[in-house]
Amino acid sequence: MKNLAIAAVRMSRWLLSFAGRGGSLPGQIGLRLDPRILSRLQIDGPVIVVTGTNGKTSTANLIADLLEKAGYQVVTNRKGDNLREGITTALVSQTSLGGRVKATAAVLETDELNVRYILPSLPVTALVVTNFFRDQLDRAREMEQLIESIEGVLKPFRGTLILNANDPNVLRLATKAPQASVMTFGVSENSATTRTTSEAAEGKFCPVCGQPLDYDWYQYSHIGKFHCPGCGFSTPADIDVNLDQIDVDDRSFSWNGQRFHSPYEGLYSMYNAAAVLAAGKLLNIPGKVAEYVFRHAPQPAGRNETFEINGQNVILNLIKNPTGANEVMKVIEKDRSPKQVVIVLNDREQDGRDVSWIYDTHFEKFMNPETRAIWCTGTRSGDMGLRMLYGGWDGELNLSSNLKETIQKAVASGDTVYVVATYTALVPARNAILEEVRS
Repeated sequence: MKNLAIAAVRMSRWLLSFAGRGGSLPGQIGLRLDPRILSRLQIDGPVIVVTGTNGKTSTANLIADLLEKAGYQVVTNRKGDNLREGITTALVSQTSLGGRVKATAAVLETDELNVRYILPSLPVTALVVTNFFRDQLDRAREMEQLIESIEGVLKPFRGTLILNANDPNVLRLATKAPQASVMTFGVSENSATTRTTSEAAEGKFCPVCGQPLDYDWYQYSHIGKFHCPGCGFSTPADIDVNLDQIDVDDRSFSWNGQRFHSPYEGLYSMYNAAAVLAAGKLLNIPGKVAEYVFRHAPQPAGRNETFEINGQNVILNLIKNPTGANEVMKVIEKDRSPKQVVIVLNDREQDGRDVSWIYDTHFEKFMNPETRAIWCTGTRSGDMGLRMLYGGWDGELNLSSNLKETIQKAVASGDTVYVVATYTALVPARNAILEEVRS
C-alpha cells in the first residue's frame, strides 16, 4: 500500500496546486491508504522537529532557512500545517514512488499533541521545544496532560532534545528520555528581567517532586532562572546556548563572542533565536550563517507586521493565549504616541471555544491616556468589551460585529492603530488592513 499511498498524495497535491489550493487533504488520503506511511519513508539527512506553545512557526522557519543557507536541500511545512496530516502532505509530496524523500534535511513544525505520532514515525535527529503554556484548553486540554502525551514517546528516543533551559516544564522532558542527548538554550538577565511576576505562570511547582519552585528572576510568565529546594531540579548551570549582553530595545544580543540582531521584536523572539543557534550548533553550522539568516528573515504575516497608510502605522499581531498576548501588550505599552487599539476575538474551533484566557491577559497595559479608543469586534466582541470594563477602562469603547468597518473607522482616526486578532480573525483582519492600504 505504500506506493499507492505515495502516488495518491502526490497526485492529489498536484491537483490542489493546479487549482491554486493547498491544505492537508493529500496527507489525509495517504494516511487512510497506509496509516504507517511516515515510518516507511527514507530521509537521508537530519530531521528536526519543532514544537511548543509559542514560537514554533518562527523557529521552524528560521531553522529551515539556516539549513538551506548552509547548503542543505530542505523539505518543510513552512505554511504551518503542523498536524499529522499536514506533515504527511509536506513529506510525501516530496517523495519518490520508492519512498525516498527528495531532500537532504527535513524541518517540521509539529503541534504539541501530534508529537506523539511524529516522533515514533520518523528518524528524528532533534526535537526542539520552545515553551509550554496553557493554550486552547478545550482542544489541547490542561498543560500537564499535553506534556505527558509527549513524555509518553520519549523513552525510546535516541536523538537530541533541544530544550528551553528557562522553562521548567520544558526542561522536565530530559528526565523522561534516558537514551537521548540533551542541549539547552536560554537568555541571560537583561533590562526586562524582573524579580517577581504577576503574569499567569505554570512553573510554580517542581515537575519532579512537586515542591514550590524558587525563582531568582523572571523573563516573562514562568520563564526564568529557577531551582527546587527539595530535589535540586533547576536551570542548568552550563546552558549550551545562552544569549547575553541583551539589548531589548535594539533587539540585539551576543553568543559565543559574536553579536546578533534578533529578526523580530520582543524578548520571546530572542528565545526563538537561541533555539535556532542551538540547532545550528548541533549540526556544526557557523554562527555567521545564523547571523545572515536573522538579518534577512522575512516578516511573518500578523507577527508585529506593520503597514503604512498615509503616514500612519497600523500594526497587526496574533494573540491566542495569555503569555503570548501579554508580550504583545508590552509592545503596545512601550508606544507612547496617540493610538487606537482594535481587538478581534473569535471563538471558532481553531481559536478555542473557551475565551476565559482574556482574564489572564494584561490588557490594562494599554489603558492609558495615549490610547484614544478601544474597538472590540469578532464573534465574542461583547465578552471583550466586558473585559475592558472590568479592567477599568473608562474611555471610548466601541463594539461591532463588522470587522472591516471597525478597522476603517480606527484607521480614519489618524492615530497609530494596533490590531490584535485571534487565529481565525488574523487573515480577515490583515485583508481589511490591506484594503485600507490600497484605497
